[in-house]
Parts: sequence; structure tokens; C-alpha cells
Amino acid sequence: MMSGKIPADGRASRTKTTFRMEYAVAINIQAQPNRIWALLTTAGDFPRWNSTVKSIEGNIAPGERIKLRATIAPERLFNLTVSEFVPEKKMVWRDGMAPMFTGVRAFMLTPKADGSTDFSMAEVYSGIMLPMIAGSLPDFRPVFEQYASDLRREAQQTDR
Repeated sequence: MMSGKIPADGRASRTKTTFRMEYAVAINIQAQPNRIWALLTTAGDFPRWNSTVKSIEGNIAPGERIKLRATIAPERLFNLTVSEFVPEKKMVWRDGMAPMFTGVRAFMLTPKADGSTDFSMAEVYSGIMLPMIAGSLPDFRPVFEQYASDLRREAQQTDR
């Protein structure tokens, strides 16, 4: 899904073609994958540590449907399906209806030899409707950078 290796510098990127647009970010976190995974899979706790999320309802688990409200579009309820779930490694959320328009967000955790973890997140928007709606979509790079920063800050806290 993701187009190549993303530098773990906390800076988001965007790539775009006519029928595909991708946002991606990666950041190194001084924490073990299990600590980060626990944050990424505890739905009710998201708004406390993640300033880009207003709410998540449901159970973040394989095959489950979750309802997410993002601060960038608080009036919109995103109905997502957890389509891939490999504990402490990879998770994928899907929304939309192929071939018209879909959004697919992947979260990846890569443990490093020094005990830290590289977190990466990429979202791909695709479909035949993309050329018509791409101009109305916000630039998600700042949101992706904030998400990664919030996750790192929370995962690295030692009082939890």
C-alpha cells in the first residue's frame, strides 16, 4: 500500500496522481511496540492523548467497525472497518466504496535494535471520484505530523 520507505523524521509527505493520493508520516518513538500498540488500539482513550481525534466508538480489533470523529472535520462521522490487524506490527482501517472512492489507512510498527520503535502511518485515497473531490480535501500533512507527535509524546511518558 505505502509507496516505499518513509523517513522517520516526523514530517508528513503527500504524493498524488489522477486516481490516487497518499499521505504518509513516520517517527521514531523511544518505546516498545506493545506500549504504542496499546495506545493505537484503545478507542476510548484516543481523545485524551491524540489532539487530531474527537472520538472513536467501537472496538479496535480484527474485522470490527469503528466510528471516528476527527478534529479536522468534526461534523463528519467516519465509519471504518479494521481490515488488517497484526498485533504490535500492522493495522489497516478502510472506509468508502470501491471503485468510487476509498480511504485506506495503515499503521506500522518497526522495532529497532536500540529498543525504540519506528511508527509509520499512511493513508491512500483512491477511486474514480478522486479527481472530482481532491480539490475539496484539506491538506492532511499537518494532521499527520500532529498525530505522530502526539503518539510519540504519550508513548514516551514514563508515568503511565
